[in-house]
Amino acid sequence: MNVSSNTLYSTSANYQTSLKPRAEETEEEKSVAEKKPQNELSADEKRVVQSLQSRDAEVRAHEAAHQSGGAATGGASYTYQKGPDGRMYAIGGEVSISYKSGSTPQETIANADAVIAAALAPANPSGQDLAVASSANVMKVKAQQQLAQETQEKLSGKETYKNEADKNDDSKEEKGESEPKRLDIAT
Repeated sequence: MNVSSNTLYSTSANYQTSLKPRAEETEEEKSVAEKKPQNELSADEKRVVQSLQSRDAEVRAHEAAHQSGGAATGGASYTYQKGPDGRMYAIGGEVSISYKSGSTPQETIANADAVIAAALAPANPSGQDLAVASSANVMKVKAQQQLAQETQEKLSGKETYKNEADKNDDSKEEKGESEPKRLDIAT
């Protein structure tokens, strides 16, 4: 997977995405083009249909979990296979997610968290899902380091200012240039 900022990423395994079935069908596919009633299928065909139905449900649940993760930029797209009953079953899918750095480290951390949540949302994340989550985690760690550096620079700047102010006060006292002390005397 190629990872760079400000691009969209697939969070599914290596499936070829197709919203429509292929235009050309083989002779075998043409022979099952008409939907067969369930009772006209052989035992082997019924097993294939059950397997395809199970895979379809698994794929749709997996992609729905990615969509609920928070970083999805659109709906899921699926790769389909025609079953012996003539119906199309989803055998693969993907959801595009927004994977970008923010204008501040805090925004980048929030974006990375959303990508990680979307990538790891399914019960059984694929290898691709884990790779996307890992890349987002790297982005998050870099943003956290940048935030820590900025915080340290701010604190260091305040300390430097305080130290300079203290030095100025000390040098004035040594030279006898200290500011006059105000004494309040009760009358």
